Amino acid sequence: MKLKARAISKTRGVRKGHGVEGTETKREILDLTSFLPYRLSILSNTVSAAIAKIYAKRFGLSVPAWRVMAILAQHPGLSAAGVAERTAMDKVAVSRAVAQLLEAGNVERQVADDDRRRSVLTLSAKGWRIYDEVIPLALRKEAQLLESLSADERAAFDHLVTVLTDKARDLGE
Repeated sequence: MKLKARAISKTRGVRKGHGVEGTETKREILDLTSFLPYRLSILSNTVSAAIAKIYAKRFGLSVPAWRVMAILAQHPGLSAAGVAERTAMDKVAVSRAVAQLLEAGNVERQVADDDRRRSVLTLSAKGWRIYDEVIPLALRKEAQLLESLSADERAAFDHLVTVLTDKARDLGE
């Protein structure tokens, strides 16, 4: 499904809808195709699905499992809670992904040196081999996506994503 580029509007349509017991009422109906969180979710899911084709079939990894591997490559020694915090993933999804990765031998769990009650995760040698194979392919997919934008558009997009991410974190507090 191709979406047309549209301006983000502060106004919403009011349509006739059904109220209690079938009575007509005016209510605000959200047009998801112009609702920013929905649009960002569609973009993220679409890009993730395209990249997932690289590692899902070849290595049997889910999108959450790949995200755990990617964050552990950048930040080795995180706990599962630390992974969830850095990726903004649901803790249950992280837990399932970590269990999958541990069972497959892609991740190792050790007791933290500074707190023996906490376990930390690192990529195993097998996990690093998978990571090293997937990263160039994932970066190629990213480049293919971004080539549709000019250099100025890429810079603006990067800036806007940073601004909106910071604001979204503020909204959640």
